[in-house]
Amino acid sequence: MIKAENISKEFKLYHSPADRLKEIVLRRTLHRSFHALKGISFKVEEGETLGIVGQNGAGKSTLLKILTGVLLPDSGAVHVDGRITGLLELGTGFNPEFTGLQNIYLNGTLLGMPKQEINERLETIVAFSELGDFIEEPLKTYSSGMVMRLAFSIAIHANPDAFVVDEALSVGDAYFQQKSMGRIREFREGGGSIVFVSHDMNAVKVLCDKAILLDHGAIVEEGEPDQVINTYNFLLAKKAKGEEIRVYDSSAAEKTYGNLKVEIIDARMLNEHGRESDFFVSGERCTVEIALKAHEIVDDITVGILIRDRFGQDIFGTNTYHMKMPIGLKEGENCLVRYVIDEFNLGPGKYTLSPAAHKDETHIDECYQWVDVIRSFEVVESKDFRFIGFSKLKPKVQLEFP
Repeated sequence: MIKAENISKEFKLYHSPADRLKEIVLRRTLHRSFHALKGISFKVEEGETLGIVGQNGAGKSTLLKILTGVLLPDSGAVHVDGRITGLLELGTGFNPEFTGLQNIYLNGTLLGMPKQEINERLETIVAFSELGDFIEEPLKTYSSGMVMRLAFSIAIHANPDAFVVDEALSVGDAYFQQKSMGRIREFREGGGSIVFVSHDMNAVKVLCDKAILLDHGAIVEEGEPDQVINTYNFLLAKKAKGEEIRVYDSSAAEKTYGNLKVEIIDARMLNEHGRESDFFVSGERCTVEIALKAHEIVDDITVGILIRDRFGQDIFGTNTYHMKMPIGLKEGENCLVRYVIDEFNLGPGKYTLSPAAHKDETHIDECYQWVDVIRSFEVVESKDFRFIGFSKLKPKVQLEFP
């Protein structure tokens, strides 16, 4: 269990190193205060994963360093039941001149592992990292992915009760990321507490039971990952242009925001017979129609769609910018954007549709309107062949008997 109680941290920022000495001698304030964290409180139970999201500079790294004991808070306290280890900034706790093997003992000791414990787990750590003969080479010869492999292998085999993961995990190759994520899931299922920081919103949705959004050192949203990530997206859009962006709820299932220069007035999904429907057969045609109305002259409009599964995981998204279809509207003019998907190759299950109208490539540039979960729909299994997963790839099977 990890419990943070009213944690605050302030840093003194000086124009030059000499100002530190001048401040003491002259007894004058020559620094400006930067409040990295402001009254942060949360609790992560056994077997629970907390996701932390926020822009760069929001206070995420400072918070993780306090949780793992690298920094001390100015006020507040952290309580951890048992040992806590973490994968923070890449290379932390390593000596580049030491070999990988020597660094296992160095880093393991810093994580609180007695030498006997390191000896007992050495073979397992090396095997999990899959570094092979490179374990005898100096760390300075390693790639960033190799350093991450070693760091994760040590941290996860230090027998922690709580585990903290920063963005460093994203450095590794896809294979080792999957292997690491599997090990993290095993750790959680065994009752471990996890704090997970990432800019990968899908990873947060899949791995985390709850999430918090940090902004300027304070918690501005906490709750279900979907809810927190939607607020994070809104915050990004709002900050991009410094504009006032209106947010309103039109129903329990629908949340929308944007400056409404262009409004999404309707969204329909049509089956292969051209009829509006909420049920589709996997592999058959589906048409998505988004109706717009401009409330002023807008020369640069991008219209996009995003499909998520029942867990809130992004399954497919695209927009007219990526498809090189520019849109411009006069004040009061309407437009219908139609996406025709000849083979709607989603796996059976329940999904949601979220449309957006914005400037340039993403809604972060300037958001006219984003509607979260404007429609829910279901895909059912086709009769031609069965499959598992998200996508129906329609393979051709060939047999050869040499």
